[in-house]
Amino acid sequence: MTDPFAAVPGAVLDDAGPVHFGSPHREQRDLVGGRAVAVLGDRGVLTLAGPDRLTWLDSITSQAVAALHPGESTELLILDPQGHVEHAASVVDDGETTWLIVDRERAPALLAWLTRMRFRLRVDLTDAGSSHRVIGGTAAGVAPLAAAATWIDPWPRVAAGGWGYAPTDPHPGGERDWVEAIIDLDHYAALAGAAARGEQSIAGRWAADALRVAAWRPRASAEADGRTLPHEVDWLRTAVHLEKGCYRGQETVAKVHNLGHPPRRLIALQLDGSDAVLPEPGADVLADGEPVGAVTSVARHYEEGPIALALVKRTLAEGAVLTVRTEDGVVAASAEMIVPPDAGRTAAVPRLPRLSRRR
Repeated sequence: MTDPFAAVPGAVLDDAGPVHFGSPHREQRDLVGGRAVAVLGDRGVLTLAGPDRLTWLDSITSQAVAALHPGESTELLILDPQGHVEHAASVVDDGETTWLIVDRERAPALLAWLTRMRFRLRVDLTDAGSSHRVIGGTAAGVAPLAAAATWIDPWPRVAAGGWGYAPTDPHPGGERDWVEAIIDLDHYAALAGAAARGEQSIAGRWAADALRVAAWRPRASAEADGRTLPHEVDWLRTAVHLEKGCYRGQETVAKVHNLGHPPRRLIALQLDGSDAVLPEPGADVLADGEPVGAVTSVARHYEEGPIALALVKRTLAEGAVLTVRTEDGVVAASAEMIVPPDAGRTAAVPRLPRLSRRR
């Protein structure tokens, strides 16, 4: 089926839907100002129905959701037995159905795993990705949409049972206003029609992702590489409840937080903007010419310029001179600490001022 947003002037699409609509920087400004909404074609939607849905989900994931109130938003992780992130889901329940916003490419695998874990419990699972789409923006931006469910991003607030590692004060995502609305295909087409007629400002996935990167917000499709522990990307903040009952991977989560330190840590990078070529996700981060980590996300921000997130060795010295490999060579990068080297319950982390943003 042809995406109806292909008819919007300036639309550039890939297999996951609209990438941008001709002006990613303007789209970012319009998103922040609540004048536009973003078409998030890289999101999938799963639904859970049945009286056991919340207690069952609570028992197999990192988050405490058994007592989730209708309309309340949270997020959770599915971990492997060694505590590595396999899946992440944004969660909201409407009193009858639990809606999960997930990475579209990982949705079939997640649905298959959840189905295997259901056993005889009263839970009905559905892949709603063929009937619903996800639209993002500020609370005011998405409010006019006829949404089946609306998820309010809790990032970077430290949720009940969570733990924040980032020492920067204020956190760059502290004023983040981000909501994702789940709408059906009829409303999706109507929104596209309004955009094509110039009645609705619209943004693509690049704009939404640039705002995410600037807020240091992890995503499974970017920051979870099969080895990622939630501690490494500061995900204990919103997606892990450290005091809930047993779940797969919990032993590692508790051990690393209480007794050790994660082997890697997420940093933010300001990239040299004099070169038009940006590094690709997976590009080497170098210190003195030697690889010390890899880029996970990269974007051009409308205020900060070229920025990235990267996972590096825990032992990387603060203040190390870094470069990042690109197709045309290397570009200089300045780092800002997100997860400190001594991250853990016993760490005494000073509160650091936020570095001034480039204009």
